[in-house]
Amino acid sequence: MKKSPWNIDTELGLWWYTTDTPGTGGTLRTSPDDFLVEEIGDHPLKSGPYLVCKLTKTNWDQHRAVKALASGLGMSHQRIGFAGTKDKRAVTTQYISLYKVAPEDIERLSIPGISMTPLGYVQHPINLGDLTENRFQIRIRNITDKTIFSDFVTFHEKIKDGIINYVGYQRFGVTRPVTHLIGLEILKGNFREAVKVMIGKPGTKMQEFEMEARACYLETEDAAAALHLMPTRLSLERSILHHLVQKPDDYLGAIQSLPRTLRSMYVSAVQSWIFNISLSMRIEEGRSLIEPETGDRLIWPDGRTDQATQQTVRAARVQVKRGTCSIGLLLPGGKLVPSSGSDDKNIMNILEENMITTDMFEKVSSVLNTTFAGSFRSVIVKPDVCHKVIDDDLMVEFSLPPGHYATSVLREYMKADPINMV
Repeated sequence: MKKSPWNIDTELGLWWYTTDTPGTGGTLRTSPDDFLVEEIGDHPLKSGPYLVCKLTKTNWDQHRAVKALASGLGMSHQRIGFAGTKDKRAVTTQYISLYKVAPEDIERLSIPGISMTPLGYVQHPINLGDLTENRFQIRIRNITDKTIFSDFVTFHEKIKDGIINYVGYQRFGVTRPVTHLIGLEILKGNFREAVKVMIGKPGTKMQEFEMEARACYLETEDAAAALHLMPTRLSLERSILHHLVQKPDDYLGAIQSLPRTLRSMYVSAVQSWIFNISLSMRIEEGRSLIEPETGDRLIWPDGRTDQATQQTVRAARVQVKRGTCSIGLLLPGGKLVPSSGSDDKNIMNILEENMITTDMFEKVSSVLNTTFAGSFRSVIVKPDVCHKVIDDDLMVEFSLPPGHYATSVLREYMKADPINMV
């Protein structure tokens, strides 16, 4: 293990690297085709009202792409289903479902950077999580340290038992890591403050007009003035401001006007942040990620969970070693709450320090029309990684299950400034 030197990693709970080898440094996404993502899913075609399409997009934010498709097809964005949110600065391929859309409607659609292939119909829409895995092919450029090139064997030996399964930067943001901060205010019912963070909190690498718009709202909370300054590319911020111009002080309504998947992302980011912090605390306490102890949660590939007791901990160690299950940590919610294990106690302390109660998740579920019941997540992930050197760049290929992050793998190779990893 090696401690991360980056302030943002400290803030987001990504305190550690699994490997202590030197990092390559470098940058990702010099161009979108340096970052290829292919969604693998199983959507048997039969009949029904939902047209399944294969969607390939280049350099498109997921939510902006969905809104552009909805506008082009003359339909509500809520009638477009997808299994996972894909990276913006990348070339991504995924499946989407469209309610009561014909293949000829797709053929007439023309949006730069977006192509769709109709595949057939299904009875039910594609929902979040309806995928098997994501396959990545990623090129790391501008490498500053090639030490790892001469000893990939040692690197792979260090990750053979898995890497730390952090929730990655995309969940929170890097230039503006505010998603979980917005979620914290929403959880507490501070909708005005949530909007203030969403619109006003500054970030790095902001263009002049964006900086002015955010500063304007942070200082004055004048929605009309901030809207006048806000760049058109920031469509979500503009949507919030439009709502507040029409309905001043309706901060909850402004948040509810966002797509449901986006609304849920804010609170989910809080759960993910708590997971990252508690996982880093476990490592800092010197507790193993592959050898369970009494009180540890166990999670199986099918989602089944258990808790190791004094009577079962030896058997649990055998099962984890065989790979039939792994140690899991809780992402707390309305239904799942911390118990008596060491990790659970850490989670409870995090909740108390941030003045969060578990019933807040239950309450906000009804407000946002999204369930935040809680779940478990493995502390490690074992990607089957291969790589090759191309013109002094490093090409890395691997697959990950749903809900896992490519940057969690890449940061082990790069150990670079996170600003260069998004």
